[in-house]
Amino acid sequence: MKKDIIYTTGAPAPGGALSQAVKAGETIYLAGQVGFDPHTMQVVSTDFDEQARQAFKNLLSVAEAAGGSDRDIVKLNAYLTDVNMFPRFNAIMSEYSSPPYPARATLGIAALPQGAVIEIEAIMVL
Repeated sequence: MKKDIIYTTGAPAPGGALSQAVKAGETIYLAGQVGFDPHTMQVVSTDFDEQARQAFKNLLSVAEAAGGSDRDIVKLNAYLTDVNMFPRFNAIMSEYSSPPYPARATLGIAALPQGAVIEIEAIMVL
């Protein structure tokens, strides 16, 4: 199967051996996005809400570069360094997505790079 690599300057450039997204058939696998400013490559704030909003902006920027939108996301995984932020994550997700919501897993993890407190990855079908 042919794979197409998706890239946009509207999201942080990959910092390692990964792509922002890979299209295989009509399915796009979006790599995890954190709350980094795509221009400075620094975390936007220590505030959870600000990082979550930036992570969603980054993820949706990659989705748009692949020809999709939040409506095409079928699976979303979120990783939080503080599971007590789960209600805040739900509220912020509703700012960037609308029903019917994608299937989702939300996990508590120990740490993320460079002070990030949230990471979001998704699978999208066009």
